[in-house]
Amino acid sequence: MKKDNVKDLKNLGSKKTIYVYDEPNSKILETFENQFSHRNYHTKFVFNEFTSLCPKTGQPDFATVSVEYVADKKCIETKSLKLYFLSFRQYGSFMETITNQILEDLVEKCKPRQMKVTSNFNPRGGTFINVIAAYEAD
Repeated sequence: MKKDNVKDLKNLGSKKTIYVYDEPNSKILETFENQFSHRNYHTKFVFNEFTSLCPKTGQPDFATVSVEYVADKKCIETKSLKLYFLSFRQYGSFMETITNQILEDLVEKCKPRQMKVTSNFNPRGGTFINVIAAYEAD
């Protein structure tokens, strides 16, 4: 059985977690080595408590955000992803901007073979807004 190297992870298992709710920053994200980079396999995260704010009205937007990816050399560490998602809670931005920014930040951090971010926002004014952003390595 292969052992995972966890020495560089700062948030997982820390009793000193810092929560930021109004300043999304990709520096929050952590990765670990993919021990099975010789094969394509899909990892899917579903975060059903995503919250952000409308940049104009300040009203809250609620969503389920899913991230599905095929890792290359690095995998996304789950707790850091949760902290990253929480950092949008008091941040005002349009749903399309948020979804695409999440994709760009995650791609920059782990350089996957493929990634898709799907944001299913709760209806506003009777309209569902679902945003899908995708990336595929060359």
